[in-house]
Amino acid sequence: MSDYTIKIAEDRSLIDTIARFQVKMAMETEDLELNFETVKKGVQHIFDNQNLGRYVIVEDNGQCIASMLNLYEWSDWRCGNVIWIHSLFVIEEYRRKGIFKAMYEFVKNEVESSDELMGLRLYVEKNNDRAQKTYRAMGMTKEHYDMYEWLK
Repeated sequence: MSDYTIKIAEDRSLIDTIARFQVKMAMETEDLELNFETVKKGVQHIFDNQNLGRYVIVEDNGQCIASMLNLYEWSDWRCGNVIWIHSLFVIEEYRRKGIFKAMYEFVKNEVESSDELMGLRLYVEKNNDRAQKTYRAMGMTKEHYDMYEWLK
């Protein structure tokens, strides 16, 4: 993993790449075909509104090979933000090489060194056993909350 660079995405030329990653991820994980232009606008929105979140990326020799959206959730109980991990994508040939673990550690270290960040959260498909095993191995716990949603 030491040959890769992990950083916060600031270069707007990455918007298309990240949007393509999201379209691929939706198809792979949920067999859901997303509209690229809509996703691209969504990625652009985060670049334009850094107070909402940011993308963490991994580069291999300047090529973006992975991205992860981090969104901020205010916790009045903790008087600080919890970072939600969303929209994780790693190019197939780089999977199972510790890329996500390194990204997770990058963000976890930020949380540990900040008085304003309180923790990390994510949600996972109920049947994605491999991902759940990975999260447990990194010290995350399955909590007692169920998620409900209403989407337009």
